[in-house]
Parts: sequence; C-alpha cells; structure tokens
Amino acid sequence: MEWKLELVVIPVTDVDRAKRFYSEQVGFVVDHDTRIGDAVRVVQLTPRGSACSIAIGTGMVESTPGSVQGIQLVVSDVDAARAALIQRGVAVSPIQHYDDGVLVAGRGGVWNSFIFFSDPDGNGWAVQERPARD
Repeated sequence: MEWKLELVVIPVTDVDRAKRFYSEQVGFVVDHDTRIGDAVRVVQLTPRGSACSIAIGTGMVESTPGSVQGIQLVVSDVDAARAALIQRGVAVSPIQHYDDGVLVAGRGGVWNSFIFFSDPDGNGWAVQERPARD
C-alpha cells in the first residue's frame, strides 16, 4: 500500500492576503477557492511541479496562524529560486550553505544549500537545493 502526503493545512489570519502571497509572490498555482456555507472556505494551492498542496482558509483547523514552521520545498537551483522570490517581493534569507552540518562561506555538500522565508502570518518555509540528477 502506498501512503502519499497530498495536503498540508497552513493556518492564516487573512485568507485573501495569504492567497495573494502564495499565488502571486511565491508562485503557487491556485487549484480552487471553495466556500461551504458561511463558515468554511478552502483555498488549495500547489507549488509548481509538486504532488503535495497546501490549504488555507476558514473553518478547517484551530491551529494558531503562524504556528507552522519548517515546511520544506525542494528546488534544482536555489540561486534562481531566491532571485524569483526577491523579484516578487518576498523577504527571503541569504543562501545558507552547509558542509557536514556546519555553515560554510562557499558551496557545501549536496542537498546542503537553503533559503528561508515566512508568509505574512509567520508560517516558516525552508527551500532546499537538491543535487543535479544524471
């Protein structure tokens, strides 16, 4: 039996603001924006190329907005990812390279280059560069 992670709920205070941030600034695709009565709204967004989506909305979870930390995206080029986020107005960290768990000035080992950003509520994201594939 396969077990697949397909959706992670991200708690936010302002659904429209978060939808704009994730779609217009981070570049996620809006899959749907559905209202179920007055109490429930579900906005599903998917990072381009990902099999896993996020959901923001109302009436879904009771988690505190900003409480989700460490959600991780993987990209093939961390420099390009950082440049794209900056161009779209996202406050993003400098690239951090690690080698054997130690922060280094130049490129570290494979899978060891990261950038970090937060959404308007403070939910924290990491973006990791994966090594080139043959």
